[in-house]
Amino acid sequence: MAKSAPSPEVAVGTAPDPVAPAVPSHPEAEEARLLSAARQLAESCGYEAGHTHQVTRLALALFDALRPLHRLGRKERLWLHCGALLHDIGWIDGQQAHHKTALRTILKTPALPFDSRQRFLVGAIARYHRKALPNAKKHAHFAALRPADRQCVRWLAALLRVADGLDRTHQDVVEEIACEVTPQRITLHCRVRLPADVEREVALAKGKLLEQVAGRELVVECERSRESVREEGEDAG
Repeated sequence: MAKSAPSPEVAVGTAPDPVAPAVPSHPEAEEARLLSAARQLAESCGYEAGHTHQVTRLALALFDALRPLHRLGRKERLWLHCGALLHDIGWIDGQQAHHKTALRTILKTPALPFDSRQRFLVGAIARYHRKALPNAKKHAHFAALRPADRQCVRWLAALLRVADGLDRTHQDVVEEIACEVTPQRITLHCRVRLPADVEREVALAKGKLLEQVAGRELVVECERSRESVREEGEDAG
């Protein structure tokens, strides 16, 4: 029996160029240009700035803390940064399937100065911040990526999913994070300014992809900061 083709979740268009582009002579300037374009697109889509920047901050902190596991570098961190900034732009067409709308927008918009490979990578990172996990058999845009890029997307989307869960209530509850890694688990220590039961629960639920790519159980522990407890006591008094 012939294998079925990946479902056309989006119009894939031209497949990403398998040849990596030349490294810019001034990477800082290039990164600033791409990030500026991503922010401008997010603003034009009416993004929720507070939530987006909190999720972005947490995603990048997770990337840095787990670098010994994923072994990704500067360009991959940039892709995560862009994907996090753009992950909720699909809300411009409503909440339902906004992750898929984000992917379509990133693949098609002339507002982003990305090459084709960057579009597919950043688009996939944003798309997989919720709902279905990456699947080359079902998702044509993901199947279009070369195997190494697919694994990169799995890692970066996994970090973004956890970061998104850590701001479930959109209240900037999590102030700082730190990771403790053993051969069996990743323990995510969160310093929080408010009770964070919801954030913890959702981060664990959205952490299944991270558990898959890291080969470790995810544990999330939350502790109130001393400042927040003191302020709460003063307000109660």
